[in-house]
Formats: sequence, C-alpha cells, structure tokens
Amino acid sequence: MTGTLAVTGDASADRLLNNDPLALMIGMLLDQQIAIELAFVGPSRLAQRLGGSLDAHQIAAMDPEEFVEICRAKPALHRFPASMGGRIQEMCCHLVEHYEGDAAAIWRRVRVADVLRDRLAEVPGFGPEKVKIFTALLAKRFGRQPSGWEAVAGVFADDELRSVADLDSPEALIALRERRKAMKAAGKSKVD
Repeated sequence: MTGTLAVTGDASADRLLNNDPLALMIGMLLDQQIAIELAFVGPSRLAQRLGGSLDAHQIAAMDPEEFVEICRAKPALHRFPASMGGRIQEMCCHLVEHYEGDAAAIWRRVRVADVLRDRLAEVPGFGPEKVKIFTALLAKRFGRQPSGWEAVAGVFADDELRSVADLDSPEALIALRERRKAMKAAGKSKVD
C-alpha cells in the first residue's frame, strides 16, 4: 500500500500514513475537533512513543490507563487524549478480533464498495461521515476503487476540496482551509 496523501507538513509522518494502513486508520479516527494535520500527525507521534512502529496487537493488549498516558504525553495526540486513546484501543481490539490485526484486510480484495462500507461502519469510532470520507480517501489517494465507491463516498467522491481525501500537497491543505472558512461564513457545511 502506497498512497499520495500529503496532509501533515512532515515528510516522515506523511510517509507513515501512505505506507501503514493502521496509521491511516488512526489518523482518520483522530480527525475530529482538531486541525486535520494534527489528527494525521498523531499516528507518527504514537509510533515513536511505542518504539517506532504501530501494531494493533500491541495496542489492543496494553493496559488502558497506560495507553491513555501515552496518548496524553505532550504533545497530546488529541485535545481529548483519554477518550481518543480509548477509541484507538477499541479500534485495535476490533482489528485484532475481526482482521487478525491487519487494518488493510478491511479493504484488501474488496470488489464491491457496499462491503467496504459495511466493514468500515463496524469499526469503533467510524460513523457514517468517516466511512464516506475514508472510502473517498482510499479511492483518491490509494487507488482502491471497488465498484460503487462513488455512491458510498457520496459528495466526497467529487472533485471539490472537501476532506483529507483531497489532500495531495501543502497547497491543497491551504485551499481546503480557505474553502472551509468561506463555507462556514456562508453557513454551509463541507457536504454543501
């Protein structure tokens, strides 16, 4: 798995996202109520704190309080490190239980987007909008385009700058920020 995502402003953090499916899923999970680049640099920070790599089995097996402290260490992985640390651990438990700890098994060999949607919807912390955005992210940045992905991704499948799925350069991130600011001023959401 190699992608074209450019979101953090940090080459090594982006490289991790583009090559490690678990890092990508953790970044997507963290992408709420904080700046997009902070959410997606989180997996790199977490990997450093865990000895240099991310492993769903290791995270799932950790003492929850110890894991939260790792998430809470400065700089915290999220503005709500305890709740998001718990969600990361829940997601990793789900991956271990259903996919032998292999995050990419959720989308590998999936030929129909409805199957992908259903699998993502079962992941703790992935609500309907995250499922749509992650489907678009896989399609646009990683070339994973199962039949019907556009219908599953909804508006996030179009060519408008709407989400992380559209970020392939620092300039795209700046343009996304400007678009979101204008949309907010106009009383619109990212799906408008």
